[in-house]
Amino acid sequence: MNRRRFLHLLECAAVGTIGAQLTSCSGSGLLLADPKSKRLAQQAHSGRPQVAITMDDPSVDIGPFMTWQEANRRLLECFAQHRLKVALFVCGMRVDRPEGRKLLSDWDKEGHLLCNHSYSHLNFNGAKVTYERFASDFARNEPIILPYSHQTPLFRYPLLKEGDTAEKRDGFRALLKEHGYRNGYVTIDGSDWYVDDRMQARLTKDSNATKEPYRNYLISHLLDRATFYRQLALDTLGHEIRHTLLVHYRPLQALFLADVMSAFERAGWEWINADIAFKDPVFLREPQTLPSGESLAWALAAESGQFKNQLRYPGEDDVYEKPKMDALGL
Repeated sequence: MNRRRFLHLLECAAVGTIGAQLTSCSGSGLLLADPKSKRLAQQAHSGRPQVAITMDDPSVDIGPFMTWQEANRRLLECFAQHRLKVALFVCGMRVDRPEGRKLLSDWDKEGHLLCNHSYSHLNFNGAKVTYERFASDFARNEPIILPYSHQTPLFRYPLLKEGDTAEKRDGFRALLKEHGYRNGYVTIDGSDWYVDDRMQARLTKDSNATKEPYRNYLISHLLDRATFYRQLALDTLGHEIRHTLLVHYRPLQALFLADVMSAFERAGWEWINADIAFKDPVFLREPQTLPSGESLAWALAAESGQFKNQLRYPGEDDVYEKPKMDALGL
């Protein structure tokens, strides 16, 4: 099967029969009983599935093939053309210099949300990363984003890892509430960063290598993940939610995010502003899973205990994409 045919099939599958009927399962009505949540579900189901873009790790050093200035220009122009506001999750160590302040200022002027992604990008599930160390790193990042008018109290855990013990998980959740923060959950996870790693590795060997196969893989990968996590959320909750897609501030996205967005639109998705997405009551949930984290859709499904045969751990990683990309010669 050629890549064009593969992409077409994935785009068709993204809408397919998933949205034809709201699924129901025993006990699912208890997961989200708020009447407002039910009205939101009905509104979402009356039209296309909705998704917002959330982007992690803006950086002034994104490799030898593109400057951050070029990445900023491409990404901000893309969002402006779509009249879309996204959530940018800022990891302080990547922008803690004058150039980084200029990078963030460009996003702030365009009205995008600037959110906390820690300073050092620590893995909170790591045995050596204590609650105290992680909390200190969170606090260290606050001054990085506080000066901006669109600073927003959402926190995204690095690697989507929310603690390997109940004490760490619950302690940091309490700290977030004390600081007025909410969890900046991902519902649609993916490994776009790995596709970019592979593209940059190829360009290092051959600067004239074509980039389009990596665009095609990115589109097919993200559509596949969107289809999976949307269905998982439907099966778990019994209704639609507003989704948040995770992508990273990388040359690959700067080059091809507009193509990704067009593919999602053809597949029936509707792009919405990030602040609208995070108003869905599902983002108030706190799954009691251990180790804690992953996509919110993944965590809620795991908490229910009904989908063990559908859930891999971690939810997304390079190990899943490597054999596929190797087979394609990417």
